[in-house]
Amino acid sequence: MKIGFIGLGIMGKPMSKNLLKAGYQLVVCGHVAKGPVEELVAAGAQAAATPGQVAEQADLVITMLPNSPQVKEVVLGKNGILESACSGTIVVDMSSIAPLVSREMASLLAEKGVEMLDAPVSGGEPKAIAGTLAVMAGGKKEVFDKCLPILKSMASSVVLAGDIGAGNVTKLANQIIVALNIAAMSEAFVLATKAGVSPDLVFQAIRGGLAGSAVLDAKAPLVMDRKFNPGFRINLHMKDLNNALETAHEIGVPLPLTAAVMEIMQALKVEGLADLDHSAVVRYFEKLAKIEVKAMKSD
Repeated sequence: MKIGFIGLGIMGKPMSKNLLKAGYQLVVCGHVAKGPVEELVAAGAQAAATPGQVAEQADLVITMLPNSPQVKEVVLGKNGILESACSGTIVVDMSSIAPLVSREMASLLAEKGVEMLDAPVSGGEPKAIAGTLAVMAGGKKEVFDKCLPILKSMASSVVLAGDIGAGNVTKLANQIIVALNIAAMSEAFVLATKAGVSPDLVFQAIRGGLAGSAVLDAKAPLVMDRKFNPGFRINLHMKDLNNALETAHEIGVPLPLTAAVMEIMQALKVEGLADLDHSAVVRYFEKLAKIEVKAMKSD
């Protein structure tokens, strides 16, 4: 099976490399930058100039793009996937977008006999590189089963959550939990630091208890080492929370805590920090308390 991959950013490039390592033939198209395309070609992939050219050559096309407008452009726009895909082609959108957009695209693709899964991921750049992402998919079970070996070459966990759109609903739930975890961790570590207790020792003390989480293990060391280079940017998390809030409003679900964290991230964006990793949410609380969270060195 020949696979197409469109979108070679922080996540898409390492995911593509893992497909090559698994032995798949790959044709790639960069949505914006050309450098990653050249890197993938050097690793054994073929290059295509447009999404439509990818669809002409591939049995299955994966998209990994920033948000709904970019995915719609690539799938439905001029020189897009829909123009060139043949009946029987499968589109797997691994972007994190609005569930209603996934359903809209799936309906239009189906008119041409093209199947679709929405299959967003969690784990950030480190797990994309390691091939240990968590994939949450929506779509027909028979289509999911065909795609499962391919998805497993990029992920350690792949779950079919329901019909088309269910993957992105699951991802929105995931992003709410991650955002609130980071905010709670930030608030707690600022409290500890201001009270004169090393946040590193707090981290070591609580990580094995009920407060422990994958988020805590991944983000606490970054905060204390002041390493905010992006594994997952604040502005992308804002996009996900905005999709969560819009979806919730459409179906009548209040999300007061999500809205609060969204405003914290908005404040950081105003400060010019939206391209930092979402662990930099701690900087909002640090500014309020006039303290910086870092491990305290003993004499």
